[in-house]
Amino acid sequence: MRRLLALAALSLGLAAAQAPGVLIIRFLDVGQGDAVLITSPEGKSILYDGGRSEPRLQALLRQYDVQSLDLVAASHADADHITGLIPAVTLFRPRFFLNNGVAGTTRVWDRLTAAVRKAGTQGLLARDQVINLGSVRITVLPPPPGMPRDEQNLNSVGLLVQYGTFRALMTGDSEIPETMAWLKKYPASALGPVDVYKSIHHGAANGDNPAWLKAVRPQNVVIGVGPNNYGHPTQQALSLYRQVGATVYRTDQQGTVTVVVQPGGKFAITTEKGGAVPANRGAVPGPATPVPVPSPATPVYSSCAQARAAGAAPLRRGQPGYNPALDRDGDGVACE
Repeated sequence: MRRLLALAALSLGLAAAQAPGVLIIRFLDVGQGDAVLITSPEGKSILYDGGRSEPRLQALLRQYDVQSLDLVAASHADADHITGLIPAVTLFRPRFFLNNGVAGTTRVWDRLTAAVRKAGTQGLLARDQVINLGSVRITVLPPPPGMPRDEQNLNSVGLLVQYGTFRALMTGDSEIPETMAWLKKYPASALGPVDVYKSIHHGAANGDNPAWLKAVRPQNVVIGVGPNNYGHPTQQALSLYRQVGATVYRTDQQGTVTVVVQPGGKFAITTEKGGAVPANRGAVPGPATPVPVPSPATPVYSSCAQARAAGAAPLRRGQPGYNPALDRDGDGVACE
């Protein structure tokens, strides 16, 4: 895994010397679901989740003139987060597919992993690691140890995005047991304050909670939501955001929410529709404590099923995670 992470930093971080530019984060209006497009000043891009509609995601990528994707990430394997990743992988053949290593059980997941294999995209299992997206630092928050493997939400992968003094945090559909485990693992000063925060699980009652928000200290909250029968966003979640003094943006009411960040960290938030909502900038934060990132170990796959769940199959000799025991015909390729 150390070798793979070095490759990731090199592949996503190289850029010709140029004048500093802006970081753009778009919380895409994909209806009831999540999709976040992150583009560095150097033009490197990550798509974090893709919503539940392939045509809608494709239209949004065209609308925002996306020319390439360096990495796609699935916070977890639920359809309202990964369906749109299928055309994204097919069209742009990203270098990496970041995921939680817990295989989905749906046809959508099968189609996504098939697209990943066909595109030659390398599976990247979420671990404590930093990805340098050009001049943007992205810290991966992997599912904490001990989460039940049959619960996708509790194995959500989070991303902490940093550019200058600016910080944004997104954690998929993580629920209370996962956020409580993260609080035990990371100091609160490493998590917050954050300037822009993606609401957990579309504003569900089992997502954000007082202890987590006390650590995260969000100034602005974006809720990815559309017409639904779940009651999202719940009044409980909206009340929590009011209590911490956050400004709330909703994709169902305001369309795609765009955050433009200047090199020093100064930022502005605009919306596709609806009245203007001034961004909450709060107090100017001091330097945040970096999230501790242990040196990652080389991944070990005890079975081909495990390798496929991580999106890493097939494994070639010399590639991180290759296990001769899984290379049954001895041709240097395991788990074909």
